[in-house]
Amino acid sequence: MAEVISNSSFAHPSAVQSADQPFQSLVNTVGGLGKTLEGVSGWQVFFTIVLLSITYDQAWYIWQKGSIAGPSLKLPFMGPFLSSVNPKFSEYLAKWDSGPLSLIASTRDLARKVFNSPAYVSPCLVDVAKKILRPTNWVFLGGKQHVEYRKGLNELFSRQAIAMYLPGQEEVYDSYFARWLQLSKDGQPLPYMSEFRDINCAVSLRTFVGHYISDEAVKEISENFYKITAALELVNFPIIIPFTKAWYGKRCADYVFAEFAACAAKSKIAMEAGKEPNCTMDSWIKSMFVARDHAKKIESGEIEDKQKSSANVKMFSNIEIAMVIFTFLFASQDASSSASTWQFQILADRPDVMAKVREEQLRVRGGDPYKRLDLDLIDQMVYTRAVVKEQLRYRPPVLMVPYEAKKSFKLTENYTVPKGAMIIPTIYPALHDPEVYPDPESFNPDRWLEGGEAEAAKKNWLVFGAGPHVCLGQNYAIMNFISMIGKASLMMDWDHHTTPKSEDIKVFATIFPMDDCHLVFKQRFPLTPSP
Repeated sequence: MAEVISNSSFAHPSAVQSADQPFQSLVNTVGGLGKTLEGVSGWQVFFTIVLLSITYDQAWYIWQKGSIAGPSLKLPFMGPFLSSVNPKFSEYLAKWDSGPLSLIASTRDLARKVFNSPAYVSPCLVDVAKKILRPTNWVFLGGKQHVEYRKGLNELFSRQAIAMYLPGQEEVYDSYFARWLQLSKDGQPLPYMSEFRDINCAVSLRTFVGHYISDEAVKEISENFYKITAALELVNFPIIIPFTKAWYGKRCADYVFAEFAACAAKSKIAMEAGKEPNCTMDSWIKSMFVARDHAKKIESGEIEDKQKSSANVKMFSNIEIAMVIFTFLFASQDASSSASTWQFQILADRPDVMAKVREEQLRVRGGDPYKRLDLDLIDQMVYTRAVVKEQLRYRPPVLMVPYEAKKSFKLTENYTVPKGAMIIPTIYPALHDPEVYPDPESFNPDRWLEGGEAEAAKKNWLVFGAGPHVCLGQNYAIMNFISMIGKASLMMDWDHHTTPKSEDIKVFATIFPMDDCHLVFKQRFPLTPSP
């Protein structure tokens, strides 16, 4: 008869007891925990977890903040989220006044240190930016790649290139000045901020892509480009959900990319046929063809000196060209719109300054108000340039630029920015430093004239940034402002209808008058000479 024997039949009783101990301990623990939680409600557990989370969040904030200025505690989990939803200039001003380093770097030297430290920091945008601007866009390059890419773009804003852009820009001025006179026929003031956005967008489009783009497309882009700005606000959906700001911004950006790619295709045909460039896109594409043909001559042995060849000969695709031109438009649009709005408001409010601008404009034209713009003429507009530079100092379009620490960054003796943290160099305090610009809250163009203290303060002139990411088109931008405001002052009068909010500052990527600048225009000279 067979006997079935289990393995346990051969185990010592103490071994069985030892094996059961872990299970018994678990039962005892659970039982003890159950007794401990007797009478504890789910709400009590929930609030305990919330309290512990808040404590951890505050402790982490205090540790990260270290010795820098700022509130002792923050809004749990959200930090400055609510203030970012509706940013207020007064709140920024309070932060700058709180000390040289708070949530933002508020002194000239700290701002310059951030701008000039590409090994430690890089410009950062909101998460959705790469989806809207395209992940392969050159603006997301860093280090040597970024520097090399910029080298190929510098010539697009040379003096020679800027001279080429002037006829197209003056054409846009004439068109919009006529429009503003028509809008003012009934003598009623209207908010002109959106008009200044439109004229600057049209100027940029004619400069960057010439007449390859239709008037209808210019109108479409001008009216809707603000949606891209809204999509890139600090507080927004990180993913693109239908009918959100990000979604509308992405649709607008896709439309602009498609238009620019089509323009690139047309420009390539024109430049291949040997036509003369008349816009930024033409100039860049022609340089590609010149580099390509030069490389072919080297390859065939026609040219022996390889040192004269381009280091990076590349024919960019239409969409690659579109992405670069898009960044030019993106960089210029909001800042130019802000500057123009303040320029027209400031001149209207200061008739003595307006009179000096008008006198200079007629004088440099030899008494002929219809003389067309050229660079030699603009070079003579010394006082108008001083007005433009003072406006950019007095009301700088861009207040600050966010950067992200790529690695731990010793910003001061007492504070190191942790890797992954955001550090925001600000521009406004450097431009309102009373030691450099006496009486900084006063608008005084004379400070920029010969012998004035402003031109010598190169380190404080942070309007266009500094370091490897300094604005490529700063000379072009200043030339555009001089040209526009100079010609406008000559051809038109305009009155500013002030409101209690005219001098208050609204922050929408850049800064604008809170009431959007209410103006009425009147004709001084006919916009075109009599036949």
